[in-house]
Formats: sequence, C-alpha cells, structure tokens
Amino acid sequence: MDLAFTPEEQAFREEVRSWVHAHLPAKLSHKVHNALRLTREDMQSWAQILGAKGWLGYGWPEQFGGPGWNAVQKHLFEEECALAGAPRVVPFGPVMVAPVIMAFGSPAQQQRFLPGIASGEVWWSQGYSEPGSGSDLASLKTRAERVGDKYIVNGQKTWTTLAQFGEWIFCLVRTSNEGKPQTGISFLLIDMKSKGVSVRPIKLLDGECEVNEVWFDNVEVPAENLVGEENKGWNYAKYLLAHERTNIADVNRAKRELERLKRIAKAEGVWEDMRFRDEIAKLEVDVIALEMMVLRVLSAEKSGKQSLDIAGLLKIRGSEIQQRYSELMMLAAGPFSLPFIEEAMEAGWQGDHVGAAHCAPLASTYFNMRKTTIYGGSNEVQRNIVAQTVLG
Repeated sequence: MDLAFTPEEQAFREEVRSWVHAHLPAKLSHKVHNALRLTREDMQSWAQILGAKGWLGYGWPEQFGGPGWNAVQKHLFEEECALAGAPRVVPFGPVMVAPVIMAFGSPAQQQRFLPGIASGEVWWSQGYSEPGSGSDLASLKTRAERVGDKYIVNGQKTWTTLAQFGEWIFCLVRTSNEGKPQTGISFLLIDMKSKGVSVRPIKLLDGECEVNEVWFDNVEVPAENLVGEENKGWNYAKYLLAHERTNIADVNRAKRELERLKRIAKAEGVWEDMRFRDEIAKLEVDVIALEMMVLRVLSAEKSGKQSLDIAGLLKIRGSEIQQRYSELMMLAAGPFSLPFIEEAMEAGWQGDHVGAAHCAPLASTYFNMRKTTIYGGSNEVQRNIVAQTVLG
C-alpha cells in the first residue's frame, strides 16, 4: 500500500494552493484562523467563489458539471483549503444531497436542482433528526400523505443546522407504517418558502443559533419532488450518511487547529510546560493516525476498492480529536478562555487590550464541539456498527 503522493498529485496540490491563495479573501482567512464568527454572507461568498471556478462541487463527476477529480485530488483540495483558512464548504447541498440526486434522482430533478447547488446560489438544509429520532433515525414520525399530485407534510425536525438560512431542505418523511420502520420512509425535496414551513432557532451554550427546529404544518410538496421511489428513502439516507460521516472526520481542519493550539500555548506561556507539551504531542499522534487512516481509504479507492464501510470509524476518531483540541485550547488559555461580551466582539473588540485576542472565541469553540460525538450518528452507535462490521 503506497501512501505517498505521486509527482502529478503534488503538482495538483500546488495548482490548488496557488489558486486558493489568490482568490480567498484575507478577511475570511483571518476569521477562520482565529475561529471568529462567520456570517451567512461569509460562507456563501466563498461558496460562490468556488462555484464560479467549478470547484464547489469538487466531488462531482464531469457529467454533472464537476471537475471529475479522483479521491486523492479531492483530499488534497480539502487540505489546501483548510490550511489556507478557507471557510468550510457547507456540505448539505454539494456534499450530501447532490450525490443523492445524481445517483437516484430523475433527469428533470438533476437539471432543476444541481446547477443552483454547483453555483453556491441556493442554500440547502438537512431534515433528518426529530425529537426522539436521532441515532434511531428509523423511528421518525414526520408524515407525508400522497394526495393526487402532491404530498401533504406534517411534523417536526430538530437540530437542523443553519436552517435559518435555508432555501430548500431535503427531508426523510414517513409514507407508510407497514413492515419495518425503515421500509416506510421516503426522501422529499421541500421548498422552505412553502406555506406551513416555520423555522425556530435554538440558542446554544456558545450563544449562537446554529441549529433550529423546523415545523411542517400541512405543507404541500409536489410529487415530482420525491427522489427515487416511495418508501425507498432509507436506502438513499444510508448512501448520504456515509458521505456525512466521512466529512465529519475533517482531518484537514484538525491539522489546522493543531497549529492554532500550539500558537495559543506559546502565547500563553505554557509551551515550556513539558506535561502540557506531552498532551499536545499525544493529540498530534492521534491526528497523524487519523490522516493515515484517511490515506489508506484513498489508497483503497485508487485501486478500485469500496471503502465507505470505514466511515463510522473515521467519524468516531475525528469527532473525539475535535473535542480534544478544543479542551487543550481552553486549558492553555486559562481564565482568558471565558466568553467575551458578544456585543463588544461584534463591535470589533477581541481582547486586544489585554493581549488575549487569540483567546476570544475559545469557550464558544469548546461548547460547540460537545456535539461532535452525537451528531451524524452518536459514537456509541457507531462503535456498535464498527464492531458488527469487524466481528460479524
């Protein structure tokens, strides 16, 4: 198994690096490197820059307007964007629903929805989790009843990331109660401007409203917005979740945040503490091990092997690493890691007067990362799946 990049792959890396540095606005890079709040305009402006280049759908095949990159090229693109301080691509459109539409959608759906995703103009949200239906997603209760040429949708989704910005949402809905719970689920594309859709932001511990409740009250959805076959949505959901869990591992962001941790430790005078350096070293070993696991996946894909079975393991290790580096940043900064006054931060004050600008958002980052071992399928459930896959 060869985990080294070829000269051609290294040349591709240099091409991506040069383009990203030339087109990534310095304001965005500064915000990302310092974990400052990104607005909707920040995230969408970078998406549209990538869309104009044809790289927002960087994982797409050429037949759907993508660059047709292989697995290694996609990894190198993600790594260079992360290290440069580019905002993370909001995955719900280009990384999650687009592959489902390509694989299972009708030609009409592909022509209708993919261009707006590829350009970064249309913001998508994910309607999966419900109160009481998270890791046990098959127990979802949001109902879609077929009436003529439309579905009538009623129910609630929760923890819907950035739904306050959403224009369309892909939803798992129950269309049948017969048989196993998984067999009665369908995959619908819903316009969030439809009558009866309401979004209620949920304020989190870090002060942000990153997640939302989404309510459906007799929402009419054209039957043509059903992806694939009715009651086959569970198969499409599993296909999508494999992409989501691999994406959650986010080894490239972990490498960038590891360097940020080192900067904070040096600025706060704990870099010379050998016990603390030991903790950073252990984290760095874990990050390198995760990267090697990702490279093994890439090597398998280059040789034509299917490797998505490891998605759960990538999710487990990646999410734990994200929590660990946020914890070590808090320990390094000590009292300066406490949240600053939100209104002062919005006015531009980031702790400069006390030399703690690098610490301003640390508590927010820490609180936000508590979720990583839960979303995308809790790590406890993922460990069961990995055990069943390995042990049978």
